[in-house]
Amino acid sequence: MKHLSADQILELRGELEHQVVRVERSARASAEAARPVELDQSAVGRLSRMDSLQNQSLSANLRDRERHRLDLLRKALERMDDGSYGLCADCGAGVEFGRLFVVPESTTCGRCGMGAGR
Repeated sequence: MKHLSADQILELRGELEHQVVRVERSARASAEAARPVELDQSAVGRLSRMDSLQNQSLSANLRDRERHRLDLLRKALERMDDGSYGLCADCGAGVEFGRLFVVPESTTCGRCGMGAGR
């Protein structure tokens, strides 16, 4: 992390912690929305049941993405603690501060992660 200043590391830790809280909150809401749909078949029309099932499926997908991102954010905090945060997993170069600020869980520099969204 020598390519990052102490102030940058502090700022990135704050951003990581903020993102963890935000994603945890969102994941709780998604988990609630993804619970099984119980509809009174006689009182609800076929389209309403289909809409409810589709919404449940979308919520489950969102919940899974949030769990994955939460895992990535927590791993980034672990890397920060062990001193490997901000180093490209592919080439070992320092990951640019701007990239880390926008996507704090990034594991690659802009050159190695180009187009990979990592």
